Amino acid sequence: MSLIDILGWCATAVFVGSYFFKHPRVLRRVQMAGAALWLAYGLLLGAPPVVGSNLLVLLAALLTAHRGRPAVELQD
Repeated sequence: MSLIDILGWCATAVFVGSYFFKHPRVLRRVQMAGAALWLAYGLLLGAPPVVGSNLLVLLAALLTAHRGRPAVELQD
C-alpha cells in the first residue's frame, strides 16, 4: 500500500469518525481535519474534483466554526 493510499484511508477514518461527535466545536474541527486530509490526498493524486470539493468543505467548516463565536468589542 502506498503512502497516498494510507493518507486516503486516514481521511476516510476521520470522516467516518466525525459522525460520533455531537459538540459543534469538536465536530467542526474534526470536519476541518478530514477535509484537509482529503485535500492533501486530492493534490497528491492530481484529482481536481477531490481538491475542489474538500476545499469547499474546509472553508464551510471554518466559516461555521467562526460564525458562532461572539464578536470582539473594541474599547475606546
